[in-house]
Amino acid sequence: MSVLAYDLGAGSGRALLGHLNDREMETVEVHRFKNEPVKVGDRMYWDILRLHHELLTGLTLVKQRGEQPESLGIDSWAVDFGLIGSHGELLGNPYHYRDTQFGGMMEQVCKELGRKAIFEKTGIQFLSFNTLYQLAALRRGGSPLLDGAQRFLMIPDLLRYFLTGDAVNEFTNATTTQMYNPILGDWDRDLLAHIGVAEHLFGKAVMPGTGVGQLRGSISGDLGIARIPVVAVAEHDTGSAVVAVPATERSFAYLSCGTWSLMGTELDRPAISEESLALNFTNEGGAGGTFRLLKNIMGLWILQESMREWEREGQAIGYAELLQQAENAAPFASLFDPDDDLFLPAGDMTSRIREYCRRTGQVEPQDQGAVARSILESLALKYRIVLEWTERLSKQSFGGLHMVGGGIQNRLLCQWTANSIGKPVWAGPAEGSAIGNMAVQWIASGAFKDIWEARRVIRDSFPVKEYEPEQRSVWDHAYGRFLQVTGLAQSRTGSEV
Repeated sequence: MSVLAYDLGAGSGRALLGHLNDREMETVEVHRFKNEPVKVGDRMYWDILRLHHELLTGLTLVKQRGEQPESLGIDSWAVDFGLIGSHGELLGNPYHYRDTQFGGMMEQVCKELGRKAIFEKTGIQFLSFNTLYQLAALRRGGSPLLDGAQRFLMIPDLLRYFLTGDAVNEFTNATTTQMYNPILGDWDRDLLAHIGVAEHLFGKAVMPGTGVGQLRGSISGDLGIARIPVVAVAEHDTGSAVVAVPATERSFAYLSCGTWSLMGTELDRPAISEESLALNFTNEGGAGGTFRLLKNIMGLWILQESMREWEREGQAIGYAELLQQAENAAPFASLFDPDDDLFLPAGDMTSRIREYCRRTGQVEPQDQGAVARSILESLALKYRIVLEWTERLSKQSFGGLHMVGGGIQNRLLCQWTANSIGKPVWAGPAEGSAIGNMAVQWIASGAFKDIWEARRVIRDSFPVKEYEPEQRSVWDHAYGRFLQVTGLAQSRTGSEV
């Protein structure tokens, strides 16, 4: 029994085949490809047609293996979207969430409506690039796209539409837009009206596991393959990653670690409160009718962007060598808050790290190892305070932290996270989003009865490495300094600064 999972991250994408044999899952990577934004003039776009081409390449490679998947599903990053016109074609290339035209719009909309009112409607974390503010920026900037649009589709919705011709919105990704009301179970009409976006663009969001058509006849004919059924999985990649968390208890904390880090827990209902608003947590939809109480953390983007910067300057370094240099660098010399707005844009990352350290009276990291160490230590320390907040908001205490995603291949980050939180870290599986994508497809087919049966099989099928905390007193001292340097000290008992 095989399924095909497309897992698209903000830097790369992959197509994996999943096989389920005798209650054991196996994955085979069929295709891996870059996902690089394209800058034209002052605008930054996703290369969406290239991504569609890569999906078709994945289908061709599956055919060459002699495989016939029973279904396929797509997951990706959140918030970004495409608009379909009356002729059924895409209106313009989807903008990248880091495009500068969206800057300042969140503050403007929040001033008009109030953060509390927006949060009570949506339960979603305030991020400057949320879809709500992207659409508001397009409308107020006089973009012609919205006037000609007939349907709004997020990235997985859009790629599914290219494959099937069926325009369908999916629940987990819809909730990330800050335009979906989880209490009403529908798009929030008041928010849409305020930003001047027509309701008819948005279809009712289907739940993960819903069948949403099959491959177009033209695609199956061109490629010489069957019209494979397509399933709307948990299409926000974090939603899929959480499905793959091999937890043994209903109460667990997770960290989905990649370009972004997302830490939280799984709840039966959204936790919309003054405290979750103050700490800027989010309540995103999950598979099986659950909600993901979590917080976005900048993640390995800062390290990835630093490495791209070095490559542009002719100082490229391999990942393994960089981690070795980081391990040998002086500890806790240069700490910063990874979520400072300073680190959101692309570009010269290392000078911004030095700027932060100069501003806070710390040593400015100079060589590559010192920069990498400052990034990884700062992430590990930020994870600790976010875990404390998660326990507080969910009224739970967690015995450890499940880490999933590509970031778990960074052994320093895993070990330093365990050191920082003072609890075990269970790292695995690495391909969490793709595995969760597959699991939802198998739940849809009846091969698994629910998420918890899928998690038991995942736990038995993929290795999990345990990291025990070390050097507790050293890391406790560093945490205290981190809180002071970042201005987050009062958030342990009050609200986020």
